[in-house]
Formats: sequence, C-alpha cells, structure tokens
Amino acid sequence: MPAPVNQFKKRLNTDTQIGLWLGLTSPLVAEICARRGFDWLVIDGEHSPNDLQSMQSQLNAIAQTDASSVVRIPIGETWLVKQVLDLGAQTILIPMIETAEHAQEMAKAVQYPPNGTRGVGASLARASQFNAIADYVSTADAEICLLLQVESRVALQNLDEILNIDNVHGIFIGPADLAADMGYPGKPETPAVQDAINEAIAKIISSDKAAGILTSDQNLAQGYIDAGAKFVAVGSDVGLLSLGAKNLRALY
Repeated sequence: MPAPVNQFKKRLNTDTQIGLWLGLTSPLVAEICARRGFDWLVIDGEHSPNDLQSMQSQLNAIAQTDASSVVRIPIGETWLVKQVLDLGAQTILIPMIETAEHAQEMAKAVQYPPNGTRGVGASLARASQFNAIADYVSTADAEICLLLQVESRVALQNLDEILNIDNVHGIFIGPADLAADMGYPGKPETPAVQDAINEAIAKIISSDKAAGILTSDQNLAQGYIDAGAKFVAVGSDVGLLSLGAKNLRALY
C-alpha cells in the first residue's frame, strides 16, 4: 500500500485553493474550521505556540475532513523537517528562505535517500500509520509538497535562483515581513510593497511553481487570485474568534 495521495499537491497548479491560518493550537478549533469548506489549513509553528504534539493532534483532527493540512515549521532546519514529516505532514511550509542554497537544502530534507537527506525511521512514525503502510518509504517522496516562504528584499532578489530548485512546488510570499523589511512595518497595503508582491507573483507563475500568500483584506485577496495565485489564505482562527467576540459584545 502506497503513501496517501496529497490532495493539496494534486490540486496545486489547477484550482485556486482558499486557506485559513490556525494559531490557537486546538484540535477542536482545527476540526471546526476544516468542516467549513476551506481547502487548506496552516498549522502554524512559527508564530503560534505549537509543538510536535499539538501539531499531531491537529493533523489527526483535519484528517477526518476534506480539508488539507499544511504545517509551517518555525525555521528551515533539516532535523525539524524530518520530525514534522514523520508526524504525517505531507505539505510543509518553510519560512525565511532567502537563498537558493537554503532552498536546495530544504528540497533535499523532504526526500529520502538517495535523492535527499530525510532520515529513514518510518516504522515509528504516524506518517506510515506506524508501519501499516508497507510501501511508505518507497512512495512518500511523490506525495510530499514543499512550499518555501520568501519575505525579504534579499529573497526577492534571489527569487529567480530559488525558482530553479527542483522539488520545490510552491512559493509563498510573506507580506508582513516583506513590508517591514521594505520600511513599512504593519503596512503591507503600501503601494511599493504591493508592487513587489505582484511582481513576485508574476515571476512565480511564469515558472513551474505555484504562488501563494496570506491576507485578511478581501480586496487584496481577490486581486492575488485574479493575478494567478493558486493557494491564498484569507484569515485566521485567531482573527475569526476575536472579531466574532468583538461584534457580539457590541450588540449589548
């Protein structure tokens, strides 16, 4: 029996997939959001207090639904990629990529030898259903989807080289960090930032990679979709709860 089909990867260069960020570390919240029609959900390990166990519980919750899971790790380190893949994540988002060398290192980290450097220990892992998937090691590479996050001026300067790395399937633009790096902290809507984002999206979609981004601004989100972005996150569980609570309290 082979590794499960990665539906997010399968749809990546066809339909535009609409996503939501998960930062509350709760499997119940993850399941609620997954049952509301989002195509993909990001379990965030960079700016949320997620650890491996909370990531695993959310992967389990989302797996009961039609939504796809994406795990964002805190930093692009080979050992951490290995642990998250063994949890069963099939799509992994790696922040703060600035060079082709780092991109190449991450591309190898998601593949087993001889093509990559992922450690072989699947018999202990949820990824192989604890060795119930007999052919996991020989079939896993084909179902792993690697998304790299570019979010600085240096990263955009090196984007052409990053796009040339094999086994990278999507490039995710981080608008908040990019805006800060460009001198506009907290203002990703600034025209200069938007020009840089749209130029990057155009460059990405002209390659064999898919472009992705996060914004809670409905007009910006629609603009990115119209520009050809294939995976767009439009909000977060934190934002939904905060806004819902604020609006409810304002009624009384």
